[in-house]
Amino acid sequence: MSTGRGTDRSLVLVGFESAGKSALFRGLTGCETGDEANFRGSTVVCRSARLAETGWNMVDTPGIREDEDSETTRLALSRLEASDTVLLVARGTGLRRELEGLLERINIGSRRAALAVTFADKAPDDIRRIALHYRQQLGIPAVAIDARNLAAESRSAVLEAIEQSSEVATRTPEPPPPLHLPEPERTILEHPIAGPWISVLIVLAMFGVPVWGAYQLASRLQPLVDAWAIEPAKAALVPVLPSILAAILTGGYGLLTLGWYSFLWAFPVVLFIGIATAIAEETGLNDRMTRSLDPWLRRVGLSGRDLIPVLTGYGCNVVAVFQSRACSLRTRHSCVAMIGLGSACSYQIGASLSIFGSSGRPGLFVPYLLLLFLVGAAHTRLWSGRRTPEGPVLPARHSFLQRPGSRAVWWRIRAVLRQFLLQAMPIFLFICVGAAILAHLGVLDSISARAAPLMRAFNLPGEAAPGVVFSILRKDGLLTLNQGEGSWLRERSAGEVFTLVWLASTLTACLVTLFTVRRELGLRASLVLAARQAVTALVTSAAIGWGCALVAGSSIARILS
Repeated sequence: MSTGRGTDRSLVLVGFESAGKSALFRGLTGCETGDEANFRGSTVVCRSARLAETGWNMVDTPGIREDEDSETTRLALSRLEASDTVLLVARGTGLRRELEGLLERINIGSRRAALAVTFADKAPDDIRRIALHYRQQLGIPAVAIDARNLAAESRSAVLEAIEQSSEVATRTPEPPPPLHLPEPERTILEHPIAGPWISVLIVLAMFGVPVWGAYQLASRLQPLVDAWAIEPAKAALVPVLPSILAAILTGGYGLLTLGWYSFLWAFPVVLFIGIATAIAEETGLNDRMTRSLDPWLRRVGLSGRDLIPVLTGYGCNVVAVFQSRACSLRTRHSCVAMIGLGSACSYQIGASLSIFGSSGRPGLFVPYLLLLFLVGAAHTRLWSGRRTPEGPVLPARHSFLQRPGSRAVWWRIRAVLRQFLLQAMPIFLFICVGAAILAHLGVLDSISARAAPLMRAFNLPGEAAPGVVFSILRKDGLLTLNQGEGSWLRERSAGEVFTLVWLASTLTACLVTLFTVRRELGLRASLVLAARQAVTALVTSAAIGWGCALVAGSSIARILS
């Protein structure tokens, strides 16, 4: 085993969920992971970075679950096998329980080890005393730190402990003297009756307020930009460009027309939801809501642990599927099913807002989002409810509530914006170019004509078919329905618009999400999940379409009579 300075040495951070590993990893390496979130399961993949001044290759592993029933726990334990040195990370406020649990679960063998005791800011003197006790018992360096605010002195102390790491003297240390360490405070979220309702209100606020703000911003900017930029650009370019270039830039599916709609309606949603979720994660609210909603979620085949991936899906379904690694193995398939149908990603939300707004019916978004969650829950219960976990699946302790760190929140938001600008928008602009060319060649008209009989099954016109097709590629592909800057949508009834958005957004997960599900759960699982979602979407779309038609017909009959 190599231990000389300047050579390649591997160091693995290992600890239970919410112990502060990711915050410590960022503080030591300077890597802008933004993963110091105060909620369980914040890291679902191993991240590595090199400490240039010491030669260590440091690896941040997912948090170990107390019942070991998750893919993340298996990932953490398997990564440990390839390491030279282990940095045990445990909360000072629960050090005895966590440290004994780590020593029981992980195979340290002859590896060198050191101990980082986090949350030292909660009771500095007592936590330093308990850290010293285990240093003497285990025979390894131990340092007490505040991982979320790692000062230069604390960073140096951790690096020194790593350099002085040694083999663990005993796997059964004597317990420390009794100390009165602080416990995470109880709030109304822990109330058995009021807690779940308050948690639901918080979730609604987390997404309702950002979406409302995004709509207000986009609806005010759109006419201004159309009048001052888009219309003048069209007037200048159309007379001088070849027809194919004019179609690509300024046609119904053009980059300047449809592409602008995508950015205008999706970007504020991505930004505002990113801010809200980052704050909820940093404060520890997600952890409290997970516990509070656990009894309710079990009724639909999920557990409280599955709440984090489902909420993450409102930002990006792909990330949410990765986050599902922290779920119980019994409920992971159910969680992914709920994500695929019930979690509207930020691009889907932005596109749906745009469609409803362009049709002159922005109020349809509220029942749409509510129905999405209710049908998603029913869908999960129907197809996967038998996998409900038995017994507790949550850790015995929950996290402290604390103020969000501005730097970590900003890093999270910056990562979201980078993904949107460098990945999401280029893909949609590519869709715009493809749709514009197909429209110019008459292919989309042919698709509409051939699909008309199928669309009539949902009481929809054949012209809606391209939007459904493009939404399979990407959820914001349904923005192609904004052709003619929304003129086509304004000719449709409210029932047609609602049914169209519902069908396009629920028929299947986008291709990238389906590919991710295949990679995570296997081909058969991805095909089964896709087929079940398609069945649910087709049945509910037909019911919505004809239900709206019957309601509209009866209303007209009453008026005529």
